[in-house]
Amino acid sequence: MMRKFIIPVIAAVGFILAIYMVASSNKPVPPAMPVAQPAVPPFKTFIAGAGMIEAATENISIGAPVAGIVTDIYVQIGDYVKAGQPLFKIDDRDLQAQASVRKADVEQVQAKLTKLEKLPRPEDVNVAVATLRQSEANLADTQSQLKRFESITQPGAITEEDLSRRRYAVQGAQARVEEAKARLDLLKAGTWQPDIMVAKAELDSAKAQLRAIETDIDRLTVKAPVTSRVLQVKIRPGEFAPANVTSTPLMLLGNVDKLHVRVDIDENDAWRFEPNSPAVAFARGNADIKVDLAYVRTEPYVVPKRSLTGEATERVDTRVLQVIYSFDQSKRPLYVGQLMDVYIKAPPAIEAVDDANAAVSSK
Repeated sequence: MMRKFIIPVIAAVGFILAIYMVASSNKPVPPAMPVAQPAVPPFKTFIAGAGMIEAATENISIGAPVAGIVTDIYVQIGDYVKAGQPLFKIDDRDLQAQASVRKADVEQVQAKLTKLEKLPRPEDVNVAVATLRQSEANLADTQSQLKRFESITQPGAITEEDLSRRRYAVQGAQARVEEAKARLDLLKAGTWQPDIMVAKAELDSAKAQLRAIETDIDRLTVKAPVTSRVLQVKIRPGEFAPANVTSTPLMLLGNVDKLHVRVDIDENDAWRFEPNSPAVAFARGNADIKVDLAYVRTEPYVVPKRSLTGEATERVDTRVLQVIYSFDQSKRPLYVGQLMDVYIKAPPAIEAVDDANAAVSSK
């Protein structure tokens, strides 16, 4: 008899349990409490935008002029560097070898030019003078022999052929004297000026080639372009530094003595923006950290939106007008790259439309 009621009882209990589970699962979930209280806009009507903190010089991405292996890193994260201070160095052993060859070429051409400029050597002049004296002595001897032959009057004592030979000997001796004199004059005159000019041109060319190599060597030591602070170091000794543009720079520098905030204003609100309107920024996660912003400039080119706020009404396919503000850090815990909630005072949309229409009508 009891077996007849077991199955219906189990079914009834299961049905009641199912109703309870469905009812309990339909209870509204209490909203999660925010981690931090959101910032309260200080203006009645305003433009809201996401702002990213950046250096006053903008964030400077440091790259390598040529691809190569990094041999030395001269700075660390957080270091302050001056303009022209070395940051890191690319392997330059191949260029150093080429520079040694070019230096040897310069020394060789310089020695050649010095030799040409110091000519004649005194020893060479003495040799030329001795040669001239020997030629003059030979001339005097041949002239003396010719006179003796010409003074013989006895017929048949000397033939006409012998007399002609003596005369030719005198002419040859005279030519050798003139040649010796010319060689001495040429030697005393020193190096021909065009030869010196050619040697100087060769020296200038050798020095230019050496300077080109030294310039390439100097380029391999990457230096700071401006006085700034090292914000990031993403390269280590022994790693390969590419010369092309990378998504992550090898180093990131910036002047952080005074910080800027780059605010993205939605293109739908850009027409309401007024440059000199008051603006404030709040640190995300702590609404008590508030800074007053000073207008710096507006970048007139509207760019695609990249910084997302996470709001439900946010559109990611819009473009934004970027406005730069500055603020005094004053030891506040604010850092480059940090996002801030920015509010810019602006007229209501209807009032702004009326003002815009009035401005158009006045034109």
